Amino acid sequence: MERFDGRKWDEKKRIGYSRKVLYYFLHPKNVGEIENPSVTAKAGSPACGDMIKLYLKIENDKIVDAKFRSYGCAANIATASVLTEMIIGKTVEEAKKIKFKDIVEELGGLPQIKYHCAVLAAEGLKQALAKWDVITGKRQIDEKFIKLILAAVIDPLTGESVLRGDKYKGCKIEGRKVKIMLNIPKDSPEAEVFEEQIREAFEGLDVDLEIEFTES
Repeated sequence: MERFDGRKWDEKKRIGYSRKVLYYFLHPKNVGEIENPSVTAKAGSPACGDMIKLYLKIENDKIVDAKFRSYGCAANIATASVLTEMIIGKTVEEAKKIKFKDIVEELGGLPQIKYHCAVLAAEGLKQALAKWDVITGKRQIDEKFIKLILAAVIDPLTGESVLRGDKYKGCKIEGRKVKIMLNIPKDSPEAEVFEEQIREAFEGLDVDLEIEFTES
C-alpha cells in the first residue's frame, strides 16, 4: 500500500475513516464494466448522493469476475471496491451470505453515518444474485422478487425507495409478462425517471415489462 500524507491521514482519522477505506478510495479495485456480464444490478441513485452498479461474470456457479461503477463519497467507492474483491472466487451461495457488516469489518470499520454505503453495496449484491437465480431457473418471478428489485428504485425528490408511501400500487405477473403499477401521474417529471430506473433494474431478465402510471 502506498503511504498517505500524514496531515490528510490525521484529518480522516478524526472523522472515522480507517487506512483501508482510504486505500480503496484512492486506489479502487475492479472499477469499470464487464463486457457481456452474466448479471447486473444497481442500488441507489446519483440524485440522492450515492449509487453503485455491479457487473458479475458467473461460470459454473462461481463468480469469476466482478466490477463496479459508482457515484458518491469515499465510503461508497471503498465499500463497492472491497465487495468485488470479497466475492471473486466465491460460489453464488457463498456470496449470498455476505452482509453489510462483513463489508464494514473487511474495511476495518466505518463511521456509523457511512454504514448506509455498506448497506447499499450489500443490497446491490443481493439483487444481482436474486436476478441470477431467476436467469438460471432457480427462482420464480413473484411479487416478493419484484419488490426486492424495486427496493433499489429511488424517488429523486425524496431519496426514498419507490416502495415507500403509496407510490407502488402492485404488480401482475402472467408468464413472461410483468406489469408494475405505480401511483404516479404519467405526465409528471419523475415518471420518466422511475421508468428508466425500473427498466434498468430488470436488465438481463427475459420479461415483457410494462409500467403503468396513473392518469394526470
